[in-house]
Amino acid sequence: MHHFLIALATTPSPTPTPSLRPGLSEDQVTPGTWGFVLTAFIVVLTTFLIVDMVRRIRRVRYRAQVEEALTAEDSDGDAGSGAR
Repeated sequence: MHHFLIALATTPSPTPTPSLRPGLSEDQVTPGTWGFVLTAFIVVLTTFLIVDMVRRIRRVRYRAQVEEALTAEDSDGDAGSGAR
């Protein structure tokens, strides 16, 4: 298998032509403008989704920290009032 890959890598293509094969047009082998627009839209949408997800995760962490602080404050307050 390894020898086959080396042979493929070192063997030049039999007909190096800069043009398309007969019967093919430029639109059939390239994504075109609509392909670029769709890909750019997906990238922008994914970026916004990631930013929104990070913001939501951060908000949940802060709420958990505030809740822990309030719980610790309540337990300290209860322990202080019971000692009097």
